[in-house]
Amino acid sequence: MPSATASYPDRAEQIILGLAERQANAQLEQDQLRQEMRELTARVNNLTDNVDRVLARSAILDDVLLELRDSHEQHQRNFEEHQRTTNAALQSLESILLQLIRNNS
Repeated sequence: MPSATASYPDRAEQIILGLAERQANAQLEQDQLRQEMRELTARVNNLTDNVDRVLARSAILDDVLLELRDSHEQHQRNFEEHQRTTNAALQSLESILLQLIRNNS
């Protein structure tokens, strides 16, 4: 029996050493996970900053596009109005020219 009682402390020591090793490995993994979490957080922050910049630029471009559409529509209306007045002036000139031709005939 003495050999059996001597093995209990050895067995307990082996268990404690195994637990200590597992704890050290767990701590190492935890440290690695913390580092990966910091890196991931930095990447997410960078991505968020990029998204914010893109959204801000998109909003500006949307405003510019609306202004361009409004401007284009206004230019189109102005062109159509100038075309009408030019056509009316040409018709008046044509009428005047026809009258002059008739009067000279």
